[in-house]
Amino acid sequence: MERTGIQKLAHTLKILVTITFVCNLLVLPLVPILSAVSSSGFPLTALLHGPGTAGASSDLTYAPGTILYLILVSGWGDLAPYTLVLTLFLLFCGVCTAAILWQGRRVLDTILNGTPFCAANAVCLQRATLFCFLISGAALIRVIWRICYVQSAAPLFSYNMLFVPLFFLAGLLCLVMSALFRQAAELKADNDLTI
Repeated sequence: MERTGIQKLAHTLKILVTITFVCNLLVLPLVPILSAVSSSGFPLTALLHGPGTAGASSDLTYAPGTILYLILVSGWGDLAPYTLVLTLFLLFCGVCTAAILWQGRRVLDTILNGTPFCAANAVCLQRATLFCFLISGAALIRVIWRICYVQSAAPLFSYNMLFVPLFFLAGLLCLVMSALFRQAAELKADNDLTI
């Protein structure tokens, strides 16, 4: 059977979502390393370009293995509170976005199978709603923590504050879509019974 235009689009979207999902999973283990390195004042340009480049002093020679060793030896307990909170926030958001992407793949699978109006899609979108609300709540908690930590209103103008309404609205959209898919699945089931 030949695919419809919607199924072709769903196939392309599934490829893009899968690539994003895999990249998300590959980057998650690097989050603690990168946040510890960036908050320690370590010159990241030395990692990327070697010593003697712009932004790195010429007498410093850093190897990525040395940096990894220093981070692993220092342990999580030696991280500054800001770095620890940032790392935990980014890891939590990374896991939640991976779960959202997985739910999106499941919805796209039903579209590819030709059964988009099923109860499973409503459940997937409800799960995506939960993860969106969790990210929004975590961002709000981090903004409040940051305001208390720096004792300034500057965190109100950061990307974290943008996460709060953005993921809250994404959660509401997923909730509406979940209700629509549930209603469509019920109507389809009623139509199947009457024929």
